[in-house]
Amino acid sequence: MKLRLCAPLFYTKIDIKNDDFCSKLLKNEEFLLCFEVNPLQSHNIEPNQGQFLGSLLFTGRKVEETPPNQEENTNLSEKNKKIEDSGTVSLPQGLYLFVQQRSEQTPNLAEWLDMAIEQQKDGLWERNKLGNLVYVRYLYEDEAFVTQVFRPIEN
Repeated sequence: MKLRLCAPLFYTKIDIKNDDFCSKLLKNEEFLLCFEVNPLQSHNIEPNQGQFLGSLLFTGRKVEETPPNQEENTNLSEKNKKIEDSGTVSLPQGLYLFVQQRSEQTPNLAEWLDMAIEQQKDGLWERNKLGNLVYVRYLYEDEAFVTQVFRPIEN
């Protein structure tokens, strides 16, 4: 499905690899991973799973929201500059192909990679112009682990 994210989601940048990640997910935490998609696979209707992902660009852990009184006194560009300088990463606002899965177990790479590939197939079939990044968001809500995959749609 298409999802318009109206405001960015911010995370503190952390140094953790995807293969270390799944075993460390706790019920009260939220993480975001951002990968490049291999350019040779990014617009293929039948991508190769083993070659689909490029580099892991960043991993982030959820940060606390800015208190409303501080947010009112800071314009958006100044706020974004402070965020970049503080080692914070984000899921930017914008239009995305979106898919999610709920599970009783912590998510793993193979599960969300299959989701991302199916998402790409559907997106290309619907003639969307997909960006070369994939964002994976892990969280725990309503007594289940949730994996969300966001793929930017370009204009």
